[in-house]
Amino acid sequence: MSATDTLSWGERFVLGDARTDHTHQEFVDLVNATTAAPDGQKLAVYQELVQHTIEHFAQEERWMSACGIPADFCHFGQHNSVLEVMKEVDRRARNGEMAYIDSMIEALVEWFPGHAESMDAGLVAYLQEKGFDTATETFKNGAPVAAGTAAADVPSCGHEPGHACG
Repeated sequence: MSATDTLSWGERFVLGDARTDHTHQEFVDLVNATTAAPDGQKLAVYQELVQHTIEHFAQEERWMSACGIPADFCHFGQHNSVLEVMKEVDRRARNGEMAYIDSMIEALVEWFPGHAESMDAGLVAYLQEKGFDTATETFKNGAPVAAGTAAADVPSCGHEPGHACG
């Protein structure tokens, strides 16, 4: 593994929501810790990353659901795809195929910046617009009526306008 298999925490990842930013910094730290871990500890550190990612994605998905964003929205699908691969890498690494961890880290280093800067940035802006407080996971002025039910009300997925995600 090399320095190109790490993420640098910086302003590009700061989205303006303390809970999201903290969770993302933990993710970046765990990706980097997995890269730096000696061979005898790499699986254990990677498993911490997997568990963190499960909780990280579940947190965002609770927020999206609370705002009425449908479960077939592309953000949910991307989370599902990433976790599916991460869990398969864990299974294979536990069976001795440790090289998959390095490949997964390379993929996460490539994937995360775009995801954070598009989908997560859009989500944070949407939550703020709806008055959703991520610290308490409640709406500041009560839940909006029919929040997020109209297609035009769903936050941008970061694709071109009119792109059909799902």
